[in-house]
Amino acid sequence: MALAGGMMALMAVSAQAQEESTNNVAVKTDWNVFVEDDPTECWGVSPPKQTVNTKEGRVVSVRRGEILLFITFRPGAGVAGEVSFTGGYPFAKDSTVKMQVGDDSYDLFTDGEWAWPASKADDAKIIASMKRGAEAVLTGRSGRGTQTQDTFSLLGFTAAMEEAERRCGGN
Repeated sequence: MALAGGMMALMAVSAQAQEESTNNVAVKTDWNVFVEDDPTECWGVSPPKQTVNTKEGRVVSVRRGEILLFITFRPGAGVAGEVSFTGGYPFAKDSTVKMQVGDDSYDLFTDGEWAWPASKADDAKIIASMKRGAEAVLTGRSGRGTQTQDTFSLLGFTAAMEEAERRCGGN
């Protein structure tokens, strides 16, 4: 458990740096690529094209922070292609976020305002789906019971991912 807690703390620090970075090095259609040097970290990121919030089956207006989908590379931490999502609100405790890409569906575990695949193998499966797909739909539930559905364009995803990977010492 100590290792899991340490990994969650590292991911939270990295996530905060990603939200605050201004070092945009490339635009790939609907995705942007950012690079930071200390520690070395590269990522592709996109905001949603559409957001729908519902409660008890009715569309509602809610206040949310930034909503972003990421693909991240941190060579110093052995991270090569990590998928993450921030919904702009605290997710319901012990909930998951459903990620739908075409016919493929995945569950992301949540912690606070963030969601990730459970393993590197799951990251790889999701990345393969994202490379083939046109959009990703992420459905989550807030601690207040609001269901959110965020639709992200995948136009430019592969190019952004490859650019981020190249800049962080990959291919």
